[in-house]
Amino acid sequence: MTTAPIPAATAAVTAPLYAAGFVTAFGAHSIAAGMGAHSGDIGLSLLNLGILLAVYDLAEVVLKPVFGALSDRIGAKPVVVAGLLAFALMSLIGLWGANPLMLGLARVGQGAAASAFSPASSAMVARLAGPNAGTYFGRYGSWKSLGYVGGPLIGAALIFLGGFGLLFATLGILAAATAVWAMVALPRLAPLPRPRYTLLDLSRQVTHRSFLVPTLVLAAATGALGTAIGFLPALATGHGLDPVAAVAAVSLLALASAATQPWIGRLRDRGRIQDGPGMTAGLLLTAAGITCVALFPGPATIFGAAAAIGVGIGTATPLGFAHLAATTPPERLGRTMGSAELGRELGDAGGPLLVGAVASASALPLGLGVLAAAVAATSLLGMGSVRPGPPSRGQPGER
Repeated sequence: MTTAPIPAATAAVTAPLYAAGFVTAFGAHSIAAGMGAHSGDIGLSLLNLGILLAVYDLAEVVLKPVFGALSDRIGAKPVVVAGLLAFALMSLIGLWGANPLMLGLARVGQGAAASAFSPASSAMVARLAGPNAGTYFGRYGSWKSLGYVGGPLIGAALIFLGGFGLLFATLGILAAATAVWAMVALPRLAPLPRPRYTLLDLSRQVTHRSFLVPTLVLAAATGALGTAIGFLPALATGHGLDPVAAVAAVSLLALASAATQPWIGRLRDRGRIQDGPGMTAGLLLTAAGITCVALFPGPATIFGAAAAIGVGIGTATPLGFAHLAATTPPERLGRTMGSAELGRELGDAGGPLLVGAVASASALPLGLGVLAAAVAATSLLGMGSVRPGPPSRGQPGER
């Protein structure tokens, strides 16, 4: 059976996918940071704040594999466009953001919508990129990192100017514009014939090292990112830095990650970095940065550690996604990316929880040390546990 050729991954074709990655990162972090900063103004207790922070990620954990599998069945483009439109509609609920109930409904709706277009976008990047998966996932991850760093800063400015209503209105307009852009610019990639899978087949796939190792690496990197964003400002202010400098440390981390990812992706595609050793090196650098700030907290080490963590995450992340893309049959890229995104969400939640639990029982440096040990242990999986080069994905006639 022949399939239509895959269009060239030009900037005009891939740019809407990068914009979709920016939307999900910007939306999640701008609202989360805004709720944390203004919880008292809108009558949120600490428990309610925790619930509202969690419901976005909970929706993604439950639904990302589902929507990833759906994109395999009907094609990625409809899922990307529909998810972005749903995100825009759910953002309208947030126009009543001063009401905690409406804020919670908006967060759940946005999380459900993001769980549709996020894995579908990753699957589409993988199909368009072909053998250059490292390059294109590096660019995709770079735009998501810009969303992580820009979200809290731009969100704070919008809340200052017009409250949560202005923030949600901006998100709605941004998501709607990206949906229209994707509708016009993205090619329609027909779904590929899929063999029938049993539950036993599925269990073998998700426990195979070609899926499990990069997914654990992505979870560890995202756990370190979520922890650093939450705890580095606390360390910074605790050691004499003002809030602006504390935010600057997180911004440095995100910018380092954004700058590193495209470069690492290009090196990978040129054969100068192998997936396994590269993922190991990225996580070890991340663990070293966390260890440094845990043992020697201070203004200089906080900024140095932020840069090291950002470069480490920026090294491991595109290699993990590129390896998944290279070792997954094209007809189930959506499901694989959805499941890998599930692993990232669990890491995003698990890292801060681990550090917070240990820190509450002892001290923050010990909590960070435990996280560093966990990240370093995960890094060992990459060395020799995945094949050095991208194996054949099958169906060569597709490209």
